[in-house]
Order: sequence, then C-alpha cells, then structure tokens
Amino acid sequence: MVQSESAANEIPATFENRMGAYFSVGTAKTPPLFAAARVGTTAPQITLRSGKRMAKAFAASYEGAQRESVARCFTLAIIESYWTQIQAGSQRPFPLPEFFAPEKSTTLPERASAIAHSMGRAASILEPLAAAYLVSVTYTAMLPDETRSRLGAYYTPPPLAERLVSMATRAGVDWQTCRVLDPACGGGAFLAAVAGPLANTATRISPEKFIFEIASRLTGFEIDPFAAWLSQVFLEASLLPWCHRINHRLPVVVQVCNSLEAQEPIEPGAHYDLVIGNPPYGRVSLKPHLRARYSRSLYGHANLYGVFTDLAVRFARVGGVIAYVTPTSFLAGEYFKSLRSLLAGSAPPINIDFISVRKGVFDDALQETMLATYRKTNACRHSPTVHFVAPTDEDELTVEHGGKFDLPEGGGLWLVPRRIEQPRLVEKLRKLPYRLSDYGYQVSTGPLVWNRHKDQLAEKPGKSKLPLIWAEAVTSDGHFQFRADKKNHCPYFKILAGDDWLITRKPCVLVQRTTAKEQSRRLIATELPAVFVRRHGAVVIENHLNMIRPSSEAPAVSAQIMAAVLNTSIVDRAFRCISGSVAVSAYELENLPLPAPEELKQLLGRAVSQTAVAKACLRLYTEE
Repeated sequence: MVQSESAANEIPATFENRMGAYFSVGTAKTPPLFAAARVGTTAPQITLRSGKRMAKAFAASYEGAQRESVARCFTLAIIESYWTQIQAGSQRPFPLPEFFAPEKSTTLPERASAIAHSMGRAASILEPLAAAYLVSVTYTAMLPDETRSRLGAYYTPPPLAERLVSMATRAGVDWQTCRVLDPACGGGAFLAAVAGPLANTATRISPEKFIFEIASRLTGFEIDPFAAWLSQVFLEASLLPWCHRINHRLPVVVQVCNSLEAQEPIEPGAHYDLVIGNPPYGRVSLKPHLRARYSRSLYGHANLYGVFTDLAVRFARVGGVIAYVTPTSFLAGEYFKSLRSLLAGSAPPINIDFISVRKGVFDDALQETMLATYRKTNACRHSPTVHFVAPTDEDELTVEHGGKFDLPEGGGLWLVPRRIEQPRLVEKLRKLPYRLSDYGYQVSTGPLVWNRHKDQLAEKPGKSKLPLIWAEAVTSDGHFQFRADKKNHCPYFKILAGDDWLITRKPCVLVQRTTAKEQSRRLIATELPAVFVRRHGAVVIENHLNMIRPSSEAPAVSAQIMAAVLNTSIVDRAFRCISGSVAVSAYELENLPLPAPEELKQLLGRAVSQTAVAKACLRLYTEE
C-alpha cells in the first residue's frame, strides 16, 4: 500500500496485496482468460474471475425468471463446494445455513456444474471476505440486467470494504461494544468485513459468549432472499473457527425485508453505533407512505442511495457513525439539496475518500463513487477531511491526503477538493459570492426532446423549418459548428402550431450537458452566433445542451466573453469542485462561483480573446 506522509496521520491504510482480481483500472496488463477447472495450477482469484465470465455467458442463454433461477442454482453449486472445502478438517461439519425462501431445484448441465464446483474449491482457498465478493459478483453478473438494476446490486471490492471499516475505526467506533447495521447487506461485504475487528477485540470473553453476542450486536437487512442467504453464509464462514470451537453455529443475523419499510428503533439503546454499507442506487418511485416518511431528504426525484442515507441517520444513535459507499452526485445535484441539508444539520461528514477512477472498480458499473463517514450529532461541526483513493490492478489502494473543507449552511453545494492540488482553490471559491445571475444571465436546458417529435425532423431547409442545434454543434475546443452528424440527427426542425415554446430567437451561450471527469474539459461552451440567428430568424435547441441566456437587455459581459469564461481552465477546475456526476446541470452552472463582473471587465478592457479572458480569470481565481 502506498500512502502519503500527511495521510498516515489521518486514517490508517494497512491493506496488503493479498487478494487480487478485484480491480481492472488499466495500471497493469490484464491476465489472460483460461479454463476455470484448473484449480491448483491457477491463482484462485483468476479461476473465479474466469468462471464468472463463463457463468455470465451461460446465463445469457436464459431469460427472465428462468435466468434468475439458473443464477441461484449455479451460485448454490459454488457455495456447496465451498462449504464442504472450508470444513474439510472438521470432525463435526455444519450443514449450510437454511434458505430464507424456498429455492426451486434446477439441474445444471454437466459442464456448468463442473465450473461451479471448481469455483467453490478456488473460493475455499481465499479469506471469507475475498470469497464473498468473488462469488457474489458471479451471482449478480448472471442476473437479468433489469433485475440487477432494480435491486441495485453492485457489490464492494474487499480493499474498499476494508478501507471503509478502517475509516469507521478512525471515527471512533468501539469494536468491543458496538452494535452494527448493514441495511443493504447482499453479498456480505461489510458483515464479513466487520467480523474481523469484532472478533479481534473479543479476547477477554469466551467464544460461547462472543458467538451469542453477535446476534444482538450485528444486523443485516436485504430485500433479495438469496443475496441475504449468501451474506449469512459468508458471515458464518468468517467466524467458523469460533463456531467449531464451541460446536454451535452462528445465530441468524440477516433479515429479509425491504429496509425502507423497517421501523426506526424507539426503545432506549436500540439504535446502532455504526450503520455501514453500500446502499443500492438508481432513481426510484416511492409509494406515498414512504415518500411521506422520507420527505425531509427528498426534493423531486428520489434516488435509492439518498433514501438509504436518510434511513442510516434514523437508525444510528446520537454520536454514532455512518460509513457508506455512495455515488458522488449528491454533493451538488439539485435533487439532493434536501439530503445535503439533512446531513449538514444532523450527520455531518467526518471524512470523504474520493475513488479516483470510475471504470474497473465496481463490477459492471461506471459511476463516480466515494467512501464517507458521518457522525450523527447535534454538537458543533468540525471541518471534514478529504482523501483521494486510487485502486491499482494489483488490488492495492494508494491514498493521498487532500486537506479539509467546510460545509455550507442548509442544502448548498458542497465545495470539496477533487484533486490533490485543489484545496487552495476551494478556499478561494468559498469567498466568491458572484454567480451567473450577477452577470445578468440565467440557465435553462434546450427545450426540444427530439424523440418526442421525430416526425418533425427534417434533412433539408424549407418553409416553417428552422435549424436544429444538437450537442455536436458545440465542438470540443469551444466553437460553434452547425451540423447533425450522429445517428437519427437531422439538421432542421419543422415548426407546427403551438411550437413557439421550442423556438430561440436571440443569441445565447450553449454548454454541453454531459461530460465525464476523464475528459480534458468538463465545461465545453460556445456562443450561438448572432449572425447565425439573424440569417435564419430563429433556431431550435435540443435537450442535450444548456442555454445560458441574458436575463436583461444589458448583461455585464457579452455572450462571447461569457462563453470564453466558461472555457477557461481555471473555471473548469472550479466546476469540478462542485460537480458529482457526468451531468453539467443548470443548477450547478447557476451556482458556479465566479469572480466579480466589474473586476473581470476592468482586467479585460477592450480585449475579448480567449487568451485574454483565460489570463484574467486565472488572476482573479488565484490572487488573494
């Protein structure tokens, strides 16, 4: 593990390179795919990864409920082999834990059965936390895409699970006495991860007392009965030495339930010292009674991970810790402003670890993610710390300390350093009170959702047809080029009666609405030229563009200069400090800290070139 000197004093990061095959982030060559049955000559992690690919291909030949059944049957075959192997030396082996729901018997083809059993043998060589992850991601990979998306089943690689447990320890969790809840425990990543510190601190009590204490100190909720069963299996596997010593198996600690329906504890001492997990994510339509229950954290659309964060605040005791793996989108998105307000007021963050890459970290998911700890408290707040965590193909984590940040009041955007060199910039941004509205501009999205008006798209100009401005009209270097290059795109739009709301008749600034952190620029803007608008009389702007339009007849700067400001490197860096997703939203643009308009105009004088604007902005963002 590589760790900076400053980070060493913050959160210990002592993971060894002992598991493998979790990350594929491009820091090393990918090992070749080979047959899964060669246990003994092949590293067990690679056998499991290879087997997962073949299992996914095998499951793809089935559909719907039958595919779900095959996924469970194949994973069960892995578990049966695994369970037998890990108890091979025991005089009194335990049977597998009972299922939480009846499982239909499905006969696997001989080849599939052989692969599953070889994967089970390979898993038995690994630590339970590693086995839990690699087997569980095989199960989810075999599920239909719709089922996996509905369940939000994207599990946490062991190095990240261990890192989050370490963060919880640093936040003050007392493993000798703590009560722990994982409200989305499918796959067992965190139940198995906390079993270690719980057991390590149980040296002064008997094995009998420790095993029976687990039932009152450790709880998991999971909506998928099979994933819940996997969690119970791997938690018991983690504690088998203690169970065998007293010849008594682990009590059932996992409950099959909809966590969002679970009742908040009301008895004294019934809340949890630690709520930990990787909650599901994705937009969800809540039933009316659930929307009412979680209304304090909702604004507009509900996202599962946001609701699960509210749940964590409810279930944690005052002074308790919440440790979550989540997307970063809540840091700035308008739909999360109520959640930010809840956290700032009731459970402010202690530490945030940004995961530096999106691809190759979470199996089959492309998402900007973070690890974070929060403390439920009514006391005064402290400035949270920031770290940057970079997974490697050797399954190590490199950690760099990124300074601290201050929370805004209420539901404002969280200005947080996203790179090692950004703490000073964030401090400057906090002092800039100016926004686009102070420049005399307002933001909206392009009004045309093209697939609702397919029959009005046109290839050639003509009567009642206007130019249709697509996102590709804004080039990557910030210029306007009228074109419709992509599939199904046409350059013109036929205006019908009642379509006035789609028409733009004045120049504005166009900004691409979707860009990724890996791109050299997140803000890609250009002026919609006045000469183009005059030539055609008006245009129609498609929904994948933001429109920054004058809110008065005399804005502080021209649209040309406004576009140039947004295209500067320093403003792009500022935007990255508030953006938490690939979306470049109108809300984020409206809240982007900007220098004083008068100071910018004074520095520019008559200059309007991109170079002059960039030089002026750099000075205004960096000078004290």
